[in-house]
Amino acid sequence: MASEITAALEMAGVERRHLLRSKVLGDYWALTKPEVNFLIAITTFAGFYLACAIQPFPFMLLIHTLLGTLLVASGAGTLNQYIERHFDAQMRRTARRPLALGRIESSHALWFGISLSLAGTVYLALAVNGLASLLAVVTLLSYLFLYTPLKRITPLCMLVGAFPGAMPPLIGWAAARGRLDPEAWVLYAMLFLWQFPHFMSIAWMYREDYTRARYLVLPAGELRDRFVVWQTLAPSLALIGVSMVPTINGESGPVYLFFALLLGSVFFYYSGRFALRKSNVAARQLLTASIIYLPAVFVLMMLDKK
Repeated sequence: MASEITAALEMAGVERRHLLRSKVLGDYWALTKPEVNFLIAITTFAGFYLACAIQPFPFMLLIHTLLGTLLVASGAGTLNQYIERHFDAQMRRTARRPLALGRIESSHALWFGISLSLAGTVYLALAVNGLASLLAVVTLLSYLFLYTPLKRITPLCMLVGAFPGAMPPLIGWAAARGRLDPEAWVLYAMLFLWQFPHFMSIAWMYREDYTRARYLVLPAGELRDRFVVWQTLAPSLALIGVSMVPTINGESGPVYLFFALLLGSVFFYYSGRFALRKSNVAARQLLTASIIYLPAVFVLMMLDKK
């Protein structure tokens, strides 16, 4: 009987250790912001694929590019949460993040983020090329040291943050060609413009959270409504025009053009709906539309590549 009790206790201890280990791994995984990395992977892949003229297709180079880019992006996400850990604890949306709850030591998260960032930039330099690595470094530094602190200073932080936020297709393009052609900047412009209505929907839904944590992502007073309208409608309308450029330049065919215009029109509809109503429901619908639009239009561009 004693041996059976001892065995049961040992088994319970093993299960507890496994559970704790899985929770710790889950917390570190959450630090990397995997939901953001999904979109980064798609746009990096699109830039690489559209730039690639090598036959047979260089799958290993693509894997190196995605791995290095995602390492840097994961490091940036981790370091961003490290910098904002005290503010995250004040917001309902982010209060359950591992650092905000204190489930991970802040020093451990700091070194984890630094290690991921360094590993990614070095990996890109050695396995891909120097330009891709340089673009990743510029993205990392501008995201952490320009966009992140500006969120507490000015609503123009979104404009500043859109520059590093649109970098993934440039990294993919640079990885495939070793240079940045004009076509790469079209992809950059599309992602740059897309971010404004996407982030406006988030800023509106969690405006009380941001105010509580003293983030200035939206202006105060009467300027707020006009700011939201312009930051939502103008970029989503411009996005329709920019999305036509690949077909005009002969890089994509009519199938892409048709669906790009259709998707862009739907995206603009939800942008206008939100700009007029300024409700949480309309903001959530716009957020959903933005998440569908971005991967869909990039996948269409790749499928109808000439």
